[in-house]
Amino acid sequence: MSATKRTIGPEVILSAIGAEQAAIEQLLIDLVGAPTVLGQEQPGQEIMRAAFADLGLEPRAVPLDPQALGSHPGAAPFSWDVSGKANVVCRWGPDEPRGGRSLILNGHIDVVSPEPSDMWSSPPFVARRDGEWLYGRGAGDMKAGLAAIVGAVRGLRRLGVEPRAAVDLQSVVEEECSGNGAVQCVIDGRRADAVIVTEPTSLAIWNSQVGVLWFQVVVRGRPAHAGSAPAGRNAIEPSLGLIAALRALETELNEEPPAPYDSYEHPINLNVGIIRGGDWPSTVAAECVLHCRLAHYPGTPVESLRTRVEDTIAAAAAELEGFEIHVRYDGFACDGYTLDPESPLVAELGAACERATGARPELYASTATTDARTFQLFGESPAVCLGPHAEAVHGIDERVLLPSVLQTAQALALFIQEWCGLDG
Repeated sequence: MSATKRTIGPEVILSAIGAEQAAIEQLLIDLVGAPTVLGQEQPGQEIMRAAFADLGLEPRAVPLDPQALGSHPGAAPFSWDVSGKANVVCRWGPDEPRGGRSLILNGHIDVVSPEPSDMWSSPPFVARRDGEWLYGRGAGDMKAGLAAIVGAVRGLRRLGVEPRAAVDLQSVVEEECSGNGAVQCVIDGRRADAVIVTEPTSLAIWNSQVGVLWFQVVVRGRPAHAGSAPAGRNAIEPSLGLIAALRALETELNEEPPAPYDSYEHPINLNVGIIRGGDWPSTVAAECVLHCRLAHYPGTPVESLRTRVEDTIAAAAAELEGFEIHVRYDGFACDGYTLDPESPLVAELGAACERATGARPELYASTATTDARTFQLFGESPAVCLGPHAEAVHGIDERVLLPSVLQTAQALALFIQEWCGLDG
């Protein structure tokens, strides 16, 4: 049997994937129509299960195991119920390699809330096409990446080829809040010689990303009737000073960024994403909780960031009287990473992307985190992100450029040919 790569040129693969454009776009439309916010991922996973089965593969569930996650060093703390949640995975190719290198193609099914949805130009969970753009929550982040994965394998399967090493396809949950879906895949034993996460990178290769910590600052005061407010301690008011103290910490973290983040003016960002305080207009608020996200550089352990946050809050709290203030953790608690830009994965994926698009992809250090870190740090697999061009992710009127979704699928298919090898 001769190797397919000797007889099937890149132009044949590009054409085969191009023929899947309508199917790729329809899958994306179907996925956007599934409102897979936290706790409601299952309808989207059923779509992905059907898409994997339509490839002629055997999808299986990888349920989230709270006990296993609780003892894994890469897992984030979580307070919500994960029972019934599962990743959907399948394998294409041999369990034992026949000369090729193995690969994981990963994407997440969960999306963030679209609220306030009345600010959108159209319903966020109804895909809307306008020219070459497709609008909808999750269209870019990152259901387009999942559709590209399916399209790449679909096109290659129609050519009648098989990889010489396993290609694992993964649709995971909880990327937006903990990353524990990807951790569960690692616990499940998923390993590969390379991992590509198809986040919306505008067809750049993300080979570095920051770590992220979610934390809550809990302020407790003393309730009282508003008519005698001085008798109480309003927990909302000192929260503003605590935010200011955290902003000062953010400034410190941005003073001397290491490479590759020294090209950014402000790589480390604090976000106060939720404030919940009080329960009645005529009652002095007895409690206020700040839900925050703060990043840190690769090479800096998340534990050291926890210490800095706690020290910052403790110093600010010492200036206040009559309040109980503490920090608690729920959600992301992860380190960043950087993959050597000279690694074979970066070089060969860059070459495949150039053949698909005509331009060598840029390398990019992300100021966000993705599931790539889990495979790199705990799965013993070099990992990067590469995916389509999207705009307004996590924002209003999120959209993805459809030609870039097809190009992503084509780049993936060409990479599979070179990295895994093809027989057929």
